[in-house]
Amino acid sequence: MGTTGKKEIEINEPLIQVGILLEQPTIHFSLSSAYQLEEKEMLPGDYSAAYSKGKILFNGELLDELSFKPEDFHHDTFELKDVIIGLHFHWERRENQRFQGGLKIIVEKGGITAINIVSLEDYLRSVISSEMSATSSEELLKAHAVISRSWLLAQIQKNKKIVGKYKTSFESPTEIIRWYDREDHARFDVCADDHCQRYQGITRQTTALVNKVIDETRGKVISYGDTICDARFSKCCGGVMETFENVWEPIAHPYLQGKADFTGDAPLPDLTVEENADEWIRSSPPAFCNTGDADVLRQVLNDYDQETADFYRWKVVYSQEELSLLIRERSGIDYGEIIDLQPLERGTSGRIIRLKIIGTERVMTIGKELEIRRTLSSSHLYSSAFVVDAEEENDEGIPQKFTLTGAGWGHGVGLCQIGAAMMAEKGYNYEEILHHYFPDTKIDKKY
Repeated sequence: MGTTGKKEIEINEPLIQVGILLEQPTIHFSLSSAYQLEEKEMLPGDYSAAYSKGKILFNGELLDELSFKPEDFHHDTFELKDVIIGLHFHWERRENQRFQGGLKIIVEKGGITAINIVSLEDYLRSVISSEMSATSSEELLKAHAVISRSWLLAQIQKNKKIVGKYKTSFESPTEIIRWYDREDHARFDVCADDHCQRYQGITRQTTALVNKVIDETRGKVISYGDTICDARFSKCCGGVMETFENVWEPIAHPYLQGKADFTGDAPLPDLTVEENADEWIRSSPPAFCNTGDADVLRQVLNDYDQETADFYRWKVVYSQEELSLLIRERSGIDYGEIIDLQPLERGTSGRIIRLKIIGTERVMTIGKELEIRRTLSSSHLYSSAFVVDAEEENDEGIPQKFTLTGAGWGHGVGLCQIGAAMMAEKGYNYEEILHHYFPDTKIDKKY
């Protein structure tokens, strides 16, 4: 699939472009083996590139783009310094990360961006080890390999269909509705953080089992009809999966609809009804993802994820001063003192789609779920499935304390990682897990 400058190599699956470090003033990196830059061989060693005058300053030259091509996509590696992981989340940190394949550096929005060009199956080996523990059960890893491959190929297809300005928000003087998806990335296929799929190169040590499940599921995707599924996933659905169009663009995917994360005949309440959602969220109903099994959780949660102890049901408490300051800083809107947070519309999982913020100076409705989570937390609220208790009113009737009681971790659409881990623990195979979370789909082999 093209030359590397030294010899022709064979890549039997697609090459993809992953944005790693985005819009930085300077990028420091090391080549672990010799790479080709144009007609010049770049020897192993430490290098740096910087943004300067709308171009890339590298080795004393101003360039439009740098493209370091490997001799062997599967074995040649480089290291990027100070890569941000968990961007804007409560576990955000920086670390050095190593990657297989090629390195491209481009100019973007007043900075420079590092892109890893990697074969799809090598990418998946990393994703599986980055999204969860590489020691997870075989059936869970197989399920995740198939959905990660499906999601990526679906995004590449979607990107080709996006023409002109892709609208991801609707705003008026009284309402702001926004959603966040991979169309934010126009010059590479996916990013490396939770916004897309966690991808940390070969920094997270893979295992023989990860290699085995990638090889055994090679080229396999889930499809609905003739279309590769946009196979979404989150950490914990909270007991019920959310519907795609309640979180992202208003397009219905029949395999991404709300359903219970359990089997059996127990009726599921209509969580779009406020009273039902309130009762559901304040209780702890049975579900695959309702577990405190430490061995199972270690399969899904990496070291920094395990800093989050409460995910199925959780509480956050704010004082009036904390909440009003937080919302002002996160939204850029001065609501004055917060009088109430009123859910106006909920999705199939009880997640709030539209929330009215009532302040002494301003009233505004916001949505969708991620906009709500970003506005009500210094990082990200665990989910938008929550109920609000406004308490301790002062003489003016303004609450001085707000307690948010919530359910789940993430958007809740598609596969629930903790629920899937429990299904595997209970003896379900990966095909059964996929059919539970993505009903009416089939498994296809694309290459």
